[in-house]
Amino acid sequence: MRALEFDGQIKYRADYPDPAAGGGESIVRVRLAGICGTDLELTRGYMAFRGVPGHEFVGEVVASGNRAMLGRRVVGEINAGCGRASCRWCRGAMSRHCPDRTVLGIIGRDGAFAEFLKLPDANLIAIPDSIADALAVFIEPLAAAYEIFDQTHLARDRAIAVLGDGRLGATVALALNAEDHRPVVLGRHREKLDRLAALGLETRAQADEKGRFAVVIDCTGKSAGFGRAIELVEPRGTIILKSTAAAGAELNLAPIVINEITVVGSRCGRFAPAVAAMEAGKIDLRPLIDGEFPLDDWRSAFAAAANSAAFKILLRPS
Repeated sequence: MRALEFDGQIKYRADYPDPAAGGGESIVRVRLAGICGTDLELTRGYMAFRGVPGHEFVGEVVASGNRAMLGRRVVGEINAGCGRASCRWCRGAMSRHCPDRTVLGIIGRDGAFAEFLKLPDANLIAIPDSIADALAVFIEPLAAAYEIFDQTHLARDRAIAVLGDGRLGATVALALNAEDHRPVVLGRHREKLDRLAALGLETRAQADEKGRFAVVIDCTGKSAGFGRAIELVEPRGTIILKSTAAAGAELNLAPIVINEITVVGSRCGRFAPAVAAMEAGKIDLRPLIDGEFPLDDWRSAFAAAANSAAFKILLRPS
């Protein structure tokens, strides 16, 4: 099959081995895949990944031991636990934290920048016809945004800042807005802030912000984001960390103790809330799409995704 392979550098292959499904797995033809910040971080050494990257996708099941899944249009939860009966994480419905898990396009499992991928049947979620492919490809990052609501209780009268005006920050801010919160997006790029303002969000220049917020959600994708969040959160406030970055950072953690700050790490989320929000028409992320490229034009796609002015770039592998 055609695929993008990372082995220290990204390269296009027309002869990458087709995935072979094991028991309880299905083969999915990828219709659309999204390039996210994590994919860019992988190319800088994050997780020491080797293989096919990509984890945001919508596709069609073309082979499965579960005949009911054949032909279904699906998205997929990216964490695949070991499934052993002795694993307390998998047994307790916390397979996304299984220490022996694979993660689509990130840890030990080839991802979505290819014509086909494989995932356990339990990871696949059939999506309704009312959700178009260009919207469905956002379900994985939107699920990560909705994870915030599973982990924390956000009172609607609390001041919330979303730190970062990139693809993740935009998704989180629009999810908050869809659930009747009124976040302030703090960013560095005037063009992106103007686009988000046109979608109904309050935006401000991050460098000029002097206020304090009850909740600061770090979506910068930069190692310095945590430090800036510490500066912006009020005493006894909450910092929610959504960023993953390959580079480390030196931090003064004393303010966390002195100001009694709660820090919440937040990663992947359940897909059901994201699907429900889309199906109900509460959120439409298609205005964030800045380009779509065929797989063999991957160089242009990655260059566009790395452009600081862009939100979401899509690949069409099939």
